[in-house]
Amino acid sequence: MTIADSGCLMENGGSCLPCTPEEERKIVKDLMDEAELDLKEGNLYYIVSARWFARWESYVGHSSDDHLVDMQSSDSQDLAVVPMSIPDRPGQINNSDIVENRSDGEGDDLELARTLLEGRDYVLVPQKVWEKLVQWYKGGPALPRKMISQGVFNKKQFNVEVYPLRLKLIDSRDAYEFTIRLSRKASLHELYERVCTLRGTEREKAIIWDYFNKHKQSLLVDSNRTLEESNLQMDQEILLELQVHESYPSQSGEDSTGNELALVALEPSRTSMSIAGGPTLSNGHSITYSLNLRPGSALSSGPTDIDDGFGAYSGVRRVERGGLAGLQNMGNTCFMNSALQCLVHTPPLVKYFLQDYSDEINTENPLGMHGELALAFGELLRKLWSSGRTTIAPRAFKGKLALFAPQFSGYNQHDSQELLAFLLDGLHEDLNRVKQKPYIEMKDWCGRPDKEVAAECWRNHKARNDSIIVDVCQGQYKSTLVCPVCSKISITFDPFMYLSLPLPSTVTRSMTVMVFYGNGSGLPMPYTVSVLKNGLCRDLIQALSTACCLRSDESLLLAEVYDHKIYRLFENPFESLTSIKDEEYIVAYRLSHKGTGKRKLEIVHQEKSAPDFLKGSGWKDFGAPLLAQSEDDSPSGADIELAASRLLSPLRRTSSSNVVHSGTENGFLSEVNGEPSNSCNGQFESMDQSMDNIESEPEDTSSQDLLFQLFLTDDRYSSRKPIFKDSVIKPGANRIKIFLGWTEKEHKLYDPSYLKDLPVVYHKTGFSAKKTRQEAVSLFSCLEAFLTEEPLGPDDMWYCPGCKEHRQATKKLDLWALPEILVFHLKRFSYSRYLKNKLDTFVDFPIHNLDLSKFVKQKDEKSYVYELYAISNHYGGLGGGHYTAFAKLIDDNRWYNFDDSRVSPVNEADIKTSAAYVLFYRRVETETKVGLGETSQGHTGS
Repeated sequence: MTIADSGCLMENGGSCLPCTPEEERKIVKDLMDEAELDLKEGNLYYIVSARWFARWESYVGHSSDDHLVDMQSSDSQDLAVVPMSIPDRPGQINNSDIVENRSDGEGDDLELARTLLEGRDYVLVPQKVWEKLVQWYKGGPALPRKMISQGVFNKKQFNVEVYPLRLKLIDSRDAYEFTIRLSRKASLHELYERVCTLRGTEREKAIIWDYFNKHKQSLLVDSNRTLEESNLQMDQEILLELQVHESYPSQSGEDSTGNELALVALEPSRTSMSIAGGPTLSNGHSITYSLNLRPGSALSSGPTDIDDGFGAYSGVRRVERGGLAGLQNMGNTCFMNSALQCLVHTPPLVKYFLQDYSDEINTENPLGMHGELALAFGELLRKLWSSGRTTIAPRAFKGKLALFAPQFSGYNQHDSQELLAFLLDGLHEDLNRVKQKPYIEMKDWCGRPDKEVAAECWRNHKARNDSIIVDVCQGQYKSTLVCPVCSKISITFDPFMYLSLPLPSTVTRSMTVMVFYGNGSGLPMPYTVSVLKNGLCRDLIQALSTACCLRSDESLLLAEVYDHKIYRLFENPFESLTSIKDEEYIVAYRLSHKGTGKRKLEIVHQEKSAPDFLKGSGWKDFGAPLLAQSEDDSPSGADIELAASRLLSPLRRTSSSNVVHSGTENGFLSEVNGEPSNSCNGQFESMDQSMDNIESEPEDTSSQDLLFQLFLTDDRYSSRKPIFKDSVIKPGANRIKIFLGWTEKEHKLYDPSYLKDLPVVYHKTGFSAKKTRQEAVSLFSCLEAFLTEEPLGPDDMWYCPGCKEHRQATKKLDLWALPEILVFHLKRFSYSRYLKNKLDTFVDFPIHNLDLSKFVKQKDEKSYVYELYAISNHYGGLGGGHYTAFAKLIDDNRWYNFDDSRVSPVNEADIKTSAAYVLFYRRVETETKVGLGETSQGHTGS
């Protein structure tokens, strides 16, 4: 029996299901493993909403043995066995939250939202897994995508093309626009076929232009060249023209006079590259260095009238100010633009790439990109420094980046520091002056003096690695490992390109939770408590219990509210709090011990979306859901009405006036009549005062007092049935979900503002640096944390030559030598299998006179005082954030903000924000005046 044939044991609503969640999980796992062993181009994968998939994982992730949890009582050391509820089976597959709209061009394909991230918004499953999920759950819509291979040489990797290339076709005959979607691996020949079929055009007469920024950039010649190689970008225009006059260029690449056009497709057998500085300058000179990489070719160079922006370097004549050009966003490429602006404003790199560096291009290095990355970067730098303030579209550079680093291809957001690391390493290998790397056998430390060992290690490193990047960007640190068993010491001196510094932070986090009464005895109240960052749900429950003065016969049930419904319940007290993100809305329900194990009643509030909506439809959810415990496992409609009536009783208005809020903060009811909500005494005093305005409903409230119409819903909330007094709910899921309909009549009797004012849906804020209330962390404290001795992790153990075993040794880093350009990476992002988080801690970093002398172990005559000249900033959260750059033009001592194509001056006092992510410093030479203890400072001459 094959994997696909297994597990079809039970029928439920027409869907063929496995007998248990465990079996369902095993089938999917086996299919996943099967797909992993057969990765190839053309394999079909399907996009599934991460929100639905998380519900499925929760459902199948609980085995029968997981339903009992040992929980230690706070009053005794005895262990109690507490039953855990089994998560509900997910409803139909629902991809609606990741689908934006239908495409406006050919066909009726569904369009994905443009800011989706894998893992956060969607997951990719192989075709056989999708077919199984649809067989079990139905739903959709289906979102198939093909796997493609990207990269060259030994850097090829397989990726699923989630976002195919989308091009805007403009027909020159009527200026009408159409949208065409093709794989970036599709050929220009396929593009011609698609366009001609769509517009009913004869193939021989069709001419398609690269119409980037509504200018004819180049003719797209019908060939096997891919769209990716042609540098076509997402959402750019292409122009269709018909060849009616002889003046139109033919597909052979010749005009009507027979002259060959300068529009030649790239052929693998004839790769020609150029070192160019951009368009014609104001003085009329064009700046072009051509370099043919074929063996035996010669170099021809052009004029060098370029403004370097830093004064006259090596006789380079100034023409006009450069360095103020923006970079066009090519589709979520702000991370690339930020990194590039920092690099192209690095003085030694500007000097280097504005000169002729062709002699140092290394085309034979197997670790490099055959010189193509260095050439593409140099060409882009020259354009940026020669175009004045004209915005540059880095299309060619992005094309090379996608070719050599497929992880940065596509149009998703990426990490600017990861790109910087790749660029620095790639530029080094492409410009490595060492053509044949010698084999060098490393010697052991053997107790020799540090200075001797460090010099030897640096000589060995330079014998294999010698480039402009090594010259100005690489330093050396001392690494000391000590075996915890035999005390064996190992000391090495290793090069570094940048320093990744941890951000020291407190071990606690502040959490605000809205607490609801499960019996309707009080209004919902917010409580802010402090818990350990790595604590458990039971720690949060204990802190909340103290804050809200929980009675001994009550317990708290934590839940996450999303889209006005309970998305998940935290019923496992040992679940880590790291699974709860800061932006998630967490509530707690006060429930009686008497109802433990009983079914729960979830009330979802609805109101008409428009007063005149007809036929009883048009309902929309609002507010936060309420939760109560059912007295019976099979409650009647009257029981449900009674429970709902009790929950709503605190919201009942008086006949004379409405209940009035006395204060809100960030959408939470933070105070009532001036008393803080997280104080027990304040709570009861304010509650007594506010409850004077509420008609308290007696315990024996009859269901007749409830004027709302109740509806029973399914797991997907897609269908609803009216609940009557004589209705009986059959035993089933541990949570009964109902709608409570609010009409104008109910709004007059009850005040829903206590529910409406709650932030039940997380809305992304604009891109601005957060003003955190926490105490600022200095750059020095980050550096000290980086240099602190710490044990290696269990996954990174050291093989001790003394013990002949892998040991969890202690590691100590020390700075031995610092480079001219020093880059600090602030580790704001943390990743694990289940959690991705960003720290918005404000780091106080010096702009001038960063003196690192005390941190450097090597004592020499070099200056270790640095000055800041560039910052890569990240605003917002993971995936949905935005990158910009601050860079200083040394020539006029001014700072500028580079926000993609927008470039504007910025005050030096405003460049320190909690968004700072990567800091760029350059060494400042100091001259010490003997006897005076004073220093005069100046920039390094390089």
